[in-house]
Amino acid sequence: MHRIVVKLGTNVIMRSDGRVALGLLCGLVEQIAALRADGLEVLVVSSGAVGLGMERLGLLERPTVIAQIQACAAIGQSRLMALYDDAFARMNSPIAQVLLTEDDFRDPERHANLRATLDALLTMGVIPIVNENDTVSTAELDRPAEEHGPARAERIFGDNDKLSALLMKHINADLLVLLSDVDGLFDRPPQEAGAQVIARVEEINERVLALADGANGRGRGGMASKLESARIVLRAGKQVVIANGRTPHVLERIIAGEPLGTRFAPAFEEASR
Repeated sequence: MHRIVVKLGTNVIMRSDGRVALGLLCGLVEQIAALRADGLEVLVVSSGAVGLGMERLGLLERPTVIAQIQACAAIGQSRLMALYDDAFARMNSPIAQVLLTEDDFRDPERHANLRATLDALLTMGVIPIVNENDTVSTAELDRPAEEHGPARAERIFGDNDKLSALLMKHINADLLVLLSDVDGLFDRPPQEAGAQVIARVEEINERVLALADGANGRGRGGMASKLESARIVLRAGKQVVIANGRTPHVLERIIAGEPLGTRFAPAFEEASR
């Protein structure tokens, strides 16, 4: 394994009381830095900007007005990067901020520039911290189509789960790890007695999609979003693991091959071993 993408969800970055889960975040940073020191190229897709902005403003509930969400993102993004910069600096690991919009994937020239920049950063031993540029992209994506004008373009991504899957596909990474506050995909609602995590999924079909729940907490995504992301990765012949970011040494254990969470892998991948 040469290159991986790790997505940290808002419910990993933030505690249930709206404050930063600083100890957990620093623990994950330490694991990522250790993987990089071992020669693995790691890109981090991090949510949390809106949540940090809400915390700074003293908001207990996520705003519903788009401009207010953008304002929270603008406030929180600098705080998010300051947290990462301080934590990774303690590990002697340089980082870089990369904010993306859908046009970075739609426009061939911008996409080529993005790929070249990310390759250069990784070659120099830098860990890119990627996020959707909510401050501007939400305005672009949610503006109403002009009357009698062309239909609005289909959204490429609307949350960081899908962004991380597209990023992983376009930079030819070997593995995507989606870390949230759930242990994986369950065979029934997790609150039901006897519910168990499904260890391996080879195809995202209607039966699997039916197991998804809705969005939760401060993040935009939920299990349904993660399954859509897994479908993108599976179609590219790659692997995804959905796991709980609060599990001790979760990244190191996943990279070591320990069966944590739910692993989505093409059927031919197992046959080729």
